[in-house]
Amino acid sequence: MDIMTGVGLVSGIIVVSVMVLMGGDLHMFISEHAMIIIFGGSIAATMIRFPLSAILHGLPLGAKFAFTLSRLSARDLVDELARIAEIARKQGPVGLEKVETDEPFLAKGIRYVADGYDLEFIRDNMERDRDNFLMHLDEGGKIYRAIGDCAPAFGMIGTLIGMVQMFANMTDPSKLGPFMATALLATLYGALVANLFCLPIADKLHGKLLDEETNRTLIIDGILMIRDSKSPTLVREMLLAYLPEKHRDEEGEPVPA
Repeated sequence: MDIMTGVGLVSGIIVVSVMVLMGGDLHMFISEHAMIIIFGGSIAATMIRFPLSAILHGLPLGAKFAFTLSRLSARDLVDELARIAEIARKQGPVGLEKVETDEPFLAKGIRYVADGYDLEFIRDNMERDRDNFLMHLDEGGKIYRAIGDCAPAFGMIGTLIGMVQMFANMTDPSKLGPFMATALLATLYGALVANLFCLPIADKLHGKLLDEETNRTLIIDGILMIRDSKSPTLVREMLLAYLPEKHRDEEGEPVPA
């Protein structure tokens, strides 16, 4: 689990809640009208921007990856692929049938090699799988960013509606307070939805997308080299190019030459 996402969200909620409670009653910060304009308006605008299939797929996928980490880092993948290359060199493709890994995409590539699929099939299938996954993850990030862009705008719309209602009822002082509260709370809700939830999650998903693109491309190259019977040392050296230079000299799992 990516604890930083959870810690950040909880910390933000606590900070806002403390400030609200220090200034008065929690009930004065609750407005059904403001919630309707923010959530209803943002969802409606997002539905106009994206097809329903993208929303139904992108929202849960984005939420999942915002709170999870890759099972293996790029450095771990280099060591894992070098280990698998050593097994393939000693036992042949059949020896890979008993290899277990926590990374599903890597397990898929190992299965292809063990089953004897040709190089072009493995490359085309895994690259298509990678590209489809990255496309859906990118859609999730775009959807959260779209909601984050819409929420403050609809907060302003809610504020304008509240002020219109307030000025239209200037003859009745008892209604001025509720209408002004609705106007200000709409802006508050829009700012919170955008800046505490949607935009940070969108940025987190963009970072996860870059990491997943690197990791999956690394896996594809490693699997293709294993299928091509490259030596474990060559596999390791070639894949180290995917790592930042400061991590390339870190001691990994030794692999015989």
